[in-house]
Amino acid sequence: MIYLGFVSLGLPDGTLGVAWPRMHGDLGLALGLAGPLMLWLTLFSAGSSFGSGAVIKRLGEGPVVLVSGIMTGGALLGIAHAPHVVWLLVVAVPLGLGAGAVDAGLNGYVARHYSGRHMNWLHACWGIGATVGPLAMAQVVERDGGWRLGYTLIGSAQLVLAAVFLATLSWWKAVPTRSAEEAATAGGRAVPTMPANSVAGWLSAVIFALYVAIEMSAGLWVATYLVVAREVSVGTAGLAVSLYFGAITGGRIAVGFVVDRLGNRRVLVAGTLLAIAGGVGLCLPVGTGGLMVAVLILGLGFAPVYPTMMHEVPRRFAPDAVQPVIGRQIGAAYVGGAVVPAAMGWVVQVSGPWLVMLVVAVGAVLQAGLVRWLNRLTPAPTQGSS
Repeated sequence: MIYLGFVSLGLPDGTLGVAWPRMHGDLGLALGLAGPLMLWLTLFSAGSSFGSGAVIKRLGEGPVVLVSGIMTGGALLGIAHAPHVVWLLVVAVPLGLGAGAVDAGLNGYVARHYSGRHMNWLHACWGIGATVGPLAMAQVVERDGGWRLGYTLIGSAQLVLAAVFLATLSWWKAVPTRSAEEAATAGGRAVPTMPANSVAGWLSAVIFALYVAIEMSAGLWVATYLVVAREVSVGTAGLAVSLYFGAITGGRIAVGFVVDRLGNRRVLVAGTLLAIAGGVGLCLPVGTGGLMVAVLILGLGFAPVYPTMMHEVPRRFAPDAVQPVIGRQIGAAYVGGAVVPAAMGWVVQVSGPWLVMLVVAVGAVLQAGLVRWLNRLTPAPTQGSS
């Protein structure tokens, strides 16, 4: 059910980027308005994430996942019937609130209870949803079904998942609890002592903000970039978005088989380097095939960043700092994912979409440097008594 919860979480992601080239014209909206819309949506997700600790403590993970599915499914059906931009702003509220709490709660739960393998597979399940959503939208739009039908189908699928969560709600009570200290000392490791309000504690949040900013910017704008700046067809651009999220998904599934042997930190560094290569490739004067390969490489590079960073928190920070750091990371991720894609909307409006991919490439380079700094501040835990 945890895996399925993340499929549900990822299902709406990326759909706006595919629908927007047609959607903005049908509603009479500016091309660059997708950025501010994403900002509005993501701010509600951030607020929900920051307040998730109290909500989950009161209700539990299962009910939160159920309510999230109902809210997001209903909101997606609302988008399908949007007559103007105000309607979009209204339905974005439950869509954002529904995503934030379940995101923070399930990440903290898996970081405490499961291995790095399961954390990567958890986020691979998000990628499954984030791959199916844009692919379904692209197919419907390409066949002249329209973006409204696309959102109707995706919203309906979300409500079906909510029905499954309702039917299995009692399963959550059967799982034994595990503290952050028990997670940190598994295998005889010494307990980390790094506090939440340290340089490392804030740096980890900055890395999450940067990572999600460039990941979401790429996911939101790559279709527009390919159609407008590189003269690729809408169908091929939609396929590129699905390829991007599919690469993130497949990469996380593959990483799950090796991360426990190689370690979170080695996989994280390898991913950041691969992301740089993909970002640079999208900026080069290559044909459609080369662009698709670059999209694939970028997605593969991004694949391990979020889950390995998240799973490493109990191994970097003191037990009482784990949940505050996780909440801060996810909140920062939502803020970064809101501000930068919105700013990219202004860039697209003023300079065209080509500059977005340059920002993604530069951001990947900066991310690699910050990860290296965090690893130095929080040395890998050694074997020792707890």
